[in-house]
Amino acid sequence: MSPRFRPGDAVRVRAWDPPGHVRTPFYTRGRRGVVLAVAAVHPNPEELAYGRSGLPAQPVYRVAFSQAELWGEAAERTSDRTVADLQERWLEPAP
Repeated sequence: MSPRFRPGDAVRVRAWDPPGHVRTPFYTRGRRGVVLAVAAVHPNPEELAYGRSGLPAQPVYRVAFSQAELWGEAAERTSDRTVADLQERWLEPAP
């Protein structure tokens, strides 16, 4: 599978709460970030957890989030950022 996003692309993590094993941090859901890199292409670990093949493999992106985006007014150091590795199926283009 070819990566859909490129470094520098603005993305939003799907605000989604599917049942079962999920590898996407809850605090990133619905939040906007910027793709830093394509980290790898791996089988889907959310499917592998149930003994399935995890195929087709999908890109995993390294996405940076501002502290203000994640924590709002509670962000203590707004110049810092949080970086998370997220599967492509969780990302959509940011509006």
